[in-house]
Amino acid sequence: MPIRFTKMQGIGNDYVYVDCFNNPPPSDPAELARAVSDRHFGVGADGLILILPSETADARMQMFNSDGSESEMCGNGIRCVAKYVFDHGIARRKRLTIETGRGVLSLDLELNDDRVSRVKVDMGEPIFEPSRVPTTLPGNPNYPGNAAADVPMEIGNEMLMVTCLSMGNPHCVVFVEEPSDHWVLRFGPKIERDSHFPRRVNVSFVQVLSPGEINLRVWERGSGETMACGTGACASCVAAALTGRTSRKLVAHLRGGDLELLWGDDNHVYMTGPAVEVFSGEWPDRRD
Repeated sequence: MPIRFTKMQGIGNDYVYVDCFNNPPPSDPAELARAVSDRHFGVGADGLILILPSETADARMQMFNSDGSESEMCGNGIRCVAKYVFDHGIARRKRLTIETGRGVLSLDLELNDDRVSRVKVDMGEPIFEPSRVPTTLPGNPNYPGNAAADVPMEIGNEMLMVTCLSMGNPHCVVFVEEPSDHWVLRFGPKIERDSHFPRRVNVSFVQVLSPGEINLRVWERGSGETMACGTGACASCVAAALTGRTSRKLVAHLRGGDLELLWGDDNHVYMTGPAVEVFSGEWPDRRD
């Protein structure tokens, strides 16, 4: 039987989604992720997300990067999961819960003609302790949780100042004058696989435009540069506010569009952005 799929995107961060409520899960999701993600010989995507039944939430998402590696969380992806769950009748509530690799998250839906247009996600609390990010970079006692904030990191012959935290998946934030190809394409893959990050890392290159506005590009673990990264934007918001560069509420400009971010007084990070269904189709099951 062919695998039914739906392609969706959140500000250009695109994934292939498989509804495992109404279809059996793929036999080899890692291989399927590699195949469908290929932008020349497949559907073209940043990865694969399975929408699964959950015992603790309205649905569970399981995410695979384009290289087949599994990741804990995707901020743009979870907004699209919520849209699919509502629009396709799995759960018709304006507040949904989705189980992820970082726990159960709550999402508030904005509707247009009874279909989801935007989603606000409670992304939970940032994790600062270096061992939990995880990173072997030293902590800075001047910051909460002994965070590895504004600490030096040597890459090749360059010394960078970085801030590391987890939003359920590991992030390294680098503040630069401009997030150019020089930074993203040269340093992104090197930092992703640096030995200071035992589970690899997502890398955000952030330009501060004002206390309420940042511009960033993200090199994602397992996918390379993407048009947007929701957890990367959240990590960048926290890192910028933590180090005194911005306020705790800001707009993040990514290559695919904008996200509204708030690091609230409750220590939770809230992200709001669009979710768009692109098209549906069938992919041949390799077992046939």
